[in-house]
Amino acid sequence: MDNLTAWQGRTEEQLDAITATPLAAMAALLDRDDPAPHPGSAVPPLWHWLYFLPVHRQSQLGPDGHVLRGGFLPPVDLPRRMWAGGRLRFLAPLQVGDQARRVSTIADITSKEGRSGKLVFVLVRHVIEGAAGVAIEEEHDIVYRANPQPGDPTPSPVAADLDHDWIRDITPDPVLLFRYSALTFNGHRIHYDQPYVTQVEGYPGLIVHGPLIASLLLDLVRRERPAAVVTAFSFRAVQPLFDIHRFSVCGRVEPDGHTITLWAKTHDGQLAMRAEALLA
Repeated sequence: MDNLTAWQGRTEEQLDAITATPLAAMAALLDRDDPAPHPGSAVPPLWHWLYFLPVHRQSQLGPDGHVLRGGFLPPVDLPRRMWAGGRLRFLAPLQVGDQARRVSTIADITSKEGRSGKLVFVLVRHVIEGAAGVAIEEEHDIVYRANPQPGDPTPSPVAADLDHDWIRDITPDPVLLFRYSALTFNGHRIHYDQPYVTQVEGYPGLIVHGPLIASLLLDLVRRERPAAVVTAFSFRAVQPLFDIHRFSVCGRVEPDGHTITLWAKTHDGQLAMRAEALLA
């Protein structure tokens, strides 16, 4: 940890042009019949993840398809890296045609012992600016952990809530996962390389991207409340989802009318992700 704390406070700045093609591709991926985006079209909430992509050279990638440790992110000596959750505020629209800027900061690095060994948590803060000023403030939680060992305890499953107003079933076939990996330039092999994920990392199937699940949750809100303006969103992964089973995204409107409780559940009713959206 003494070595890792040297990364705390490190910053990175990226510039990108907000173009129409990624938005059209994301709409196709989510099976939406949206009008073609054009200059001035607003970027839907969470679709900013299609920009500021990790364009590392091929020689800079590790055996799992991730970039080698020790660049912007700290060189955590644990093999598994997961996008555990995040919190976002949407302050102003990003629009097609904007020249956008993202400043990222390593805000915190902590370590603890879990039931299956050491865990390292890295908190990254992003501030994204467009033509209208600061558009998005985001906190991104990354967790690193060791590979599981025989005899490690397994977390007890959490039953998903049954009290939903909206529900949509999702079939996470390999084509969907490959297209999302390609759209976000995500080389992590657990999402598209079935022999690698099952034989090397020991998972039962391809893993559904955490950001894709979060995007499907907010897409549920857009389908049910198309005129609503999302001002904030938070999410937390509970357990992974795999391409071997369908899953469901669910939502419930809370009594205040502005808070939407969201969750993803497995085919057999276990909680996979919990989230909350706030509407204007």
